[in-house]
Amino acid sequence: MTMLGEEALALPALRGRLSLNAPVKRLCWFRVGGPAELLFEPADRADLAAFLEQLDARTPLSVIGIGSNLIVRDGGIEGATIHLGRGFARVAVAGEEVCAGAGALGPEVARAAAAAGVGGLEFLCGIPGTVGGAVRMNAGAYGSEIKERLIAATALDREGRVHHLKPEELGLSYRRSAVDPEWIFVEARFLGCAGDRGAIVRQMAEIRREREATQPIRTRTGGSTFLNPPNGSAWRLIDAAGCRGLAMGGASVSEKHANFLINTGSATAADLEALGEEVRRRVHETSGIMLEWEICRLGRPLAVASPGEKR
Repeated sequence: MTMLGEEALALPALRGRLSLNAPVKRLCWFRVGGPAELLFEPADRADLAAFLEQLDARTPLSVIGIGSNLIVRDGGIEGATIHLGRGFARVAVAGEEVCAGAGALGPEVARAAAAAGVGGLEFLCGIPGTVGGAVRMNAGAYGSEIKERLIAATALDREGRVHHLKPEELGLSYRRSAVDPEWIFVEARFLGCAGDRGAIVRQMAEIRREREATQPIRTRTGGSTFLNPPNGSAWRLIDAAGCRGLAMGGASVSEKHANFLINTGSATAADLEALGEEVRRRVHETSGIMLEWEICRLGRPLAVASPGEKR
């Protein structure tokens, strides 16, 4: 069953929201990009499973959270796009374990843990993305990363089947996991440690202050643009290549932190991606190191009419 026509909007048994040619730039921090061919915002895990069971195996499948580490290209996203929202945002604390839905934000998980006097998860307040994305990329900040605290994760495969995964089954490494890219994380469990609530709150406040002081968080931006190379720092290489403040169209490299790109107000996804590629070129020219993208780039470039072609 192909699910990209009007019939997709009237599928039985689905309780979530289905939209055709849905704008998704509102869901992304950069505020750029074209529409999703089909956007599904499931009500809960069962609703998502029902959708996946009916999705044609040939249909491209993408997943987005709050889009804090994402560039959606100007031509939009082909196939079906899943957006995990409120139905996946629950956070519960039991003893020293914290269970979080894939749609919960890192800072929300950290706050819930702190309120229960559970430490070890303070670093999550410095990760503005969702739990699902954090597990997928083994996100980290301020000296800690997901794999150090993760004790289990739950994912749905392309057919909607549930998989309960142990950390060793995820193949977590620096900003990567080995899980099938079409599997959708729906929940994760973390193990913290008993701590003094006041000390935990103070550490989180310090992380927030440092983030505010060193990152352009009040602009249209994403997370770190490039991965740090082995034994190196991406921002130092970018600085050394003279790219701090470099601009292209409506996109620029942040003056505050050279590993952040900014939409100054009129940028297209093409501007941001082209600027990132120019930074990579200059860094390679000056250091011999080719930086790897950390920000996910999703979708198709906008088709450009050839000379004489009417569009």
